[in-house]
Amino acid sequence: MKKGIHPEYKKTVIKCVCGNEIETGSVLDDITVEICNNCHPFYTGNQKIVDTEGRIEKFKKRYQQKQK
Repeated sequence: MKKGIHPEYKKTVIKCVCGNEIETGSVLDDITVEICNNCHPFYTGNQKIVDTEGRIEKFKKRYQQKQK
């Protein structure tokens, strides 16, 4: 490798807003994320499923062509 052209790779900590910290290596000093595997709804099992059926029916009812 050529000297002086590569960024310095060092140990750093990724911090989530939930308080979870993950040690890793990076060229950045400190990394902050909004969501991680500790608080993501898919991994925690708190995933909310949106029922779109009511919305579709409401749309069809509103924009249904008037029959003669």
